[in-house]
Amino acid sequence: MIDIDRLIVGFDKGLRTLFAPAQSLRRIPGEDLPEAELSASQCEQVSALMRVNHTGEICAQALYHGQALTARDSAARQALEQAAQEETEHLAWTERRIEELGGRKSVLNPLWYAGSFAIGAVSGLLGDKWNLGFLAETERQVVEHLEGHLQALPEEDQKSRAILMQMKTDEARHATSALQHGAAELPPPAKLAMRLSSKVMTQTAFWI
Repeated sequence: MIDIDRLIVGFDKGLRTLFAPAQSLRRIPGEDLPEAELSASQCEQVSALMRVNHTGEICAQALYHGQALTARDSAARQALEQAAQEETEHLAWTERRIEELGGRKSVLNPLWYAGSFAIGAVSGLLGDKWNLGFLAETERQVVEHLEGHLQALPEEDQKSRAILMQMKTDEARHATSALQHGAAELPPPAKLAMRLSSKVMTQTAFWI
């Protein structure tokens, strides 16, 4: 049974994720680097890439909030909450970079949050080993996604590159932590479904 206090806290976290400026305990990677002289088309491209990453962090927050809400084991819940805290920092970094580039966030973020929260809550109800397995696979796929974005960035945009590199390091550590806490390996159909849903989100967020 879900504790009502945890449900209220989870609802509050959702509102803060969507509508309050995200805060970072760490310095923003690359904030001391000079701004590159990007063309208008390059700015638009990088802004769209960072919008996708920002939406990905919205989804990550929602997943972890949903998973932590239904996780049974306290150690598993702590691992999820720690990951969520670092994802909040990623949210702040990408939000700041979008502003610097003169871009905008996805107008569909509330929809992405709601769907991801539901998926996270359901995965938590399946049991902690599957809950953590879902976390590990999510982070593995995010690392692959970030590698693609690093290749797509203009070479001179070192500020965006520093952010994505640190995010990649953090996501890989989250996957390792989940495995150390007993994550189960997801079946191939589940991994494929995750990839397909991620593709829909990233392609839509790039434009909307």
